[in-house]
Amino acid sequence: MDLIPSFSVDHTRIVPGIFTSRTDTLGKETITTYDVRVTKPNTEPVIDVAAMHSLEHLIATYLRNDPDWKDQVIYWGPMGCLTGFYLILKGNRKPEEIFDLLLRAFRSVEDAEEVPGATAENCGNHLMHNLPMAKWYARKFADYLSENAGRSEIFEYPKAERLVIDGGREFFDS
Repeated sequence: MDLIPSFSVDHTRIVPGIFTSRTDTLGKETITTYDVRVTKPNTEPVIDVAAMHSLEHLIATYLRNDPDWKDQVIYWGPMGCLTGFYLILKGNRKPEEIFDLLLRAFRSVEDAEEVPGATAENCGNHLMHNLPMAKWYARKFADYLSENAGRSEIFEYPKAERLVIDGGREFFDS
């Protein structure tokens, strides 16, 4: 069985940033999945679950209301490992081209007075939100992005190398 592309990323070397995870063509439409990595995997603590849930609501709402981008947004949601989010957009842009959008989205969390959609009618776990912690993570990540905007490491995945041995078996070596 082939290893999926996101498992070929060297998670011991990745830093927080915005990365192209994959590009797919569906019919005539190209869609791109971005890895928006908020914390350093296996090094920093994962994002608090309730804060992650709040960030999901806040940033999804921001993205789907941005006048220039709302028609391009397909999906915004958390990674299972709780170190970041996936953003799926129509088209194929470099991570640098969505930098300003994501910086604005994370900065917008600071002004939030409530988590949109955090009611029993709108959310499957409406009690699991933490707006103060969401604000803390958003500020930390936005500051990090601003401070590191010129570094290629925040836009380029560190890839693990495949080692092929006798018999054609493939292993990953970071």
